[in-house]
Amino acid sequence: MKNLSKYIHGYRVEAVLGPLFKLCEATLELIVPLVIAAIIDRGIGNGEPDKSYILKMCLVLVLLGACGLAFSVTAQYFSAKAAVGFATKLRYALFKHIQSFSYTELDTIGTSTLITRMTTDTNQVQTGLNLSFRLLLRSPLVVFGAMIMAFTIDTKSALTFVAVIPLLSIVIFGIMLITMPLYKKVNSKIDGVLAKTRENLTGVRVIRAFCREDEEISEFDERNTELLHSQKHVGKISALMNPLTYVLINIAIIVLIYVGAIGVNKGPLTQGMVIALYNYMSQILVELIKLANLIISISKALASASRIQSVFNVTPSIKGGNFENGTDGEYAVEFSDVSLKYKNSGAPSLSNITFKVKKGDTVGIIGGTGSGKTSLVNLISRFYDASAGAVLIDGRDVKTYDSEALNKKIGFVPQKAVLFSGSIRENMLWGNKEASDEEIYSAIEASQAKDVVLDKGGLDFKIEQGGRNLSGGQRQRLTIARALVKNPEILILDDSASALDFKTDANLRLAIKNMAGKRTVFIVSQRASSIMHADKIIVLDDGEAVGMGTHEKLLESCSVYQEIYYSQFKKEAYQNG
Repeated sequence: MKNLSKYIHGYRVEAVLGPLFKLCEATLELIVPLVIAAIIDRGIGNGEPDKSYILKMCLVLVLLGACGLAFSVTAQYFSAKAAVGFATKLRYALFKHIQSFSYTELDTIGTSTLITRMTTDTNQVQTGLNLSFRLLLRSPLVVFGAMIMAFTIDTKSALTFVAVIPLLSIVIFGIMLITMPLYKKVNSKIDGVLAKTRENLTGVRVIRAFCREDEEISEFDERNTELLHSQKHVGKISALMNPLTYVLINIAIIVLIYVGAIGVNKGPLTQGMVIALYNYMSQILVELIKLANLIISISKALASASRIQSVFNVTPSIKGGNFENGTDGEYAVEFSDVSLKYKNSGAPSLSNITFKVKKGDTVGIIGGTGSGKTSLVNLISRFYDASAGAVLIDGRDVKTYDSEALNKKIGFVPQKAVLFSGSIRENMLWGNKEASDEEIYSAIEASQAKDVVLDKGGLDFKIEQGGRNLSGGQRQRLTIARALVKNPEILILDDSASALDFKTDANLRLAIKNMAGKRTVFIVSQRASSIMHADKIIVLDDGEAVGMGTHEKLLESCSVYQEIYYSQFKKEAYQNG
C-alpha cells in the first residue's frame, strides 16, 4: 500500500479533512456520557427533578448530536472524494502500465488476472481506504478517549478499561495477521474462477458444438467449490472476532457494574458516574466492533494492494528506442539469422530465419498449422523481440525505433478481426485520426467492404462490442480497411482474409496492389492461391524456413510447398505423380 500512496497526491486536503472531521465528531461523542451523568446526578438525583436543568442539558445533547451529524457528513464527503480520486488515478496508472506490456507479459500474467486487478482489487483498495479515512483514527480516539475519561470519573473503575483494551487488541490484531495471507489465497482462487468463466464465454460455441457443457460445468463447479472452501475457512476465522470482543467487553461491563455498585453504596461514586462509565464501555464495544470490521476490510485491501503492486513491479520487456526513421536503402524488412523462443517454452518457435524484402514487394508466408507464420510477422511489428538475430526495418534494428514511430510505419491486421463498439467511422479513424470520409471510403472500397457499409446505411452505422452484429467476413474486411486508412509503409495481413471467398480475396489483393504508394505487403495465409502471385514466398515448417522464392521456383524445389499447393489444386495429380 505504501508504494501506491503516491496516487493520493492531489487529494491530500480531502485526506486530511476527512479524518479531522471524524475526530471532531468523536470528541463530541465522548462528551455525551458526561452530559447524561449530569442530568442524572443534578437534574434527577436531588429529590425534586430540576426540569429547567434537564431541558437545558437535553438541548445540549441535541446540539451535540446536530454538530456530530454535520461533522460526520462532511467527513464522509471528503473521505469518499479522496478514496474515489485515489482509485481513479490508480486505475488509470495501472491501465497505462498494462498498455506498455509486450505480448510476453500479457501471456505470462494472463488476461483474467489483469481484469481482476483493474476491477475487483482496485475497488477493494478503494473501500479499504475510504473506511480507513473514516475509522482508522476515530475508533482508537474513542477507545483511548473513553478510557481517559473513565479515569477522570473514577480511577479504580477505570482499571477495568486498562485490562480489557490490551486483550481486545491481541484478539483483533492476531486475527488480522492470520487472515491477511488467507485473503491473498482467496483472491488467487477468484482469478481461477474468472479465468474459467472467461474461457467458457469466449469458447461457448465450441463447447456446445462438442457437447462439453456438462464437463465444463463440472470443472467450473470444482473451481467454484475451491473458492467457497477458501472463503469459508477465512470467514470462520474472521467471524471469531465479533464474539470474542463481545465476550471480553461484556465481562468488563459485569466487572464495571459490580465495582460501580460497591462505589455507589460506599459513597465515592454517584449513579450518574456509573452510567457514564457504562456508556464509555459501550462506546468502546461499538468502536472495537467497527475497528474489527475495519481491520478485515484493511486486510482485504492490503492483499489487493499487494496484488496490484505485483503488476506494477512487472517491467515491460520491450522498450522503444529514439529513432523515428530508418536509413536509406532498397530493403524494407530484413531478417538476419532470427530465432524466437517464447517465455517458459521448451523449444524455439522460429529458428535461424534469414531473408530480405525490397520496398514495394509483396511477400507470401505459408506453412502448416503451428509452423510459425504468425510468430514471424509478430517480430516485424515488435509484438515480441527476437531471442537471437536481428530484425531490421528500413535498414535499422526495430529495437532502436521509437515505439510510436514504428507503429506508424506498420499496418497490422491480426488473425482475429477485432472491432470496437461505436460507428464504422470511429473504427476507421483508429488508423488515422485525421482521415476524411473520402479517404475512409477509398480504403473501404479497396478492402471490398463498400457493399457492407452501404447495406448498413453508411459510416454512422453502430458496431456492437466485438462486432457482434457483423459476420466474420464483414469484420475481416472492415479491419483490413482500418489498416489501409492508416496508409502504412508496411502492411501485414495475418491470415486476415480466411473468411473471404476466393473471388473477394483475389479482388482484395489486386486492389491493395493498385493503391497509391510503394507499400510492402506481407500476406500470411493457408491458401496457396492467396500468395502464389507474391514477389517472394517464404515456406515455414516447424519454425524453419524450408523454402524461399517465387511460386514457380518453389513448385520445382520445395516439397512442403508442393504438398500444400497440390493438396488444394491438383490433389489427384499429386497423389498419382
